[in-house]
Amino acid sequence: GRMLLLVLLALLGPAGCPKTEPLSESSQEPLFRGADRYDFAVVVPAGAVECFWQFAHQSGNFFFSYEVQRATGIGSNRNILATARDPKGIQLGASQHVRGQINFLTEETGFYQLCLDNQQNHFGFMQVYLNFGVYYEGFNTEQKQPGESKELNSTLEAIELSIRKLQIHIFHMWRFYNFARMRKGADSFLLESNYNYVNWWSMAQSCVIVLSGVLQLFFLKRLFSVQPPGRQRC
Repeated sequence: GRMLLLVLLALLGPAGCPKTEPLSESSQEPLFRGADRYDFAVVVPAGAVECFWQFAHQSGNFFFSYEVQRATGIGSNRNILATARDPKGIQLGASQHVRGQINFLTEETGFYQLCLDNQQNHFGFMQVYLNFGVYYEGFNTEQKQPGESKELNSTLEAIELSIRKLQIHIFHMWRFYNFARMRKGADSFLLESNYNYVNWWSMAQSCVIVLSGVLQLFFLKRLFSVQPPGRQRC
């Protein structure tokens, strides 16, 4: 699923709006109610807007976090505008920083729009790491028949409840892990940029020092050079 989304990003380009479809649309099968989540990096061109569509059911917990890993252009401004809208187009949240997150409860079923706006930067692109999706407190929402509920004993019900709690805890651990990945990626690009800057600056200073030494030797040589004596008159 994650690789397919990256392929769609490459095919659609900046003007496209990739959508994450629900896993089941058949009337006979229940709609997918599991945790649908994605994490990947995307390049937002200069003066462009990238949008994504995430499908979510009602009564879900929607999360959207981002981190600008690197930016190019004049001044290298790393602030980017991130917005989230519901299926009706109403804005649910906005964040304009180097990193941020937007969390909300889904009040209706449909596609929620997530956008990254880089229109303020007209001379450089931004590479942004995204982590978004939706999760539900109950992973199995199918209504059980009264007879089936009676057949389950208390031990199985306790095991099922413990498994659900464990799944929620594992999911939140995965989210914190992605926060660490975002910061690590941004720090890695920053260290690489500083390393290249220091190397180029050191090389430029070395060239200036060598050039100044050559010029000093040249002028000192001319200063102490002795002119040959002319012919003496009788």
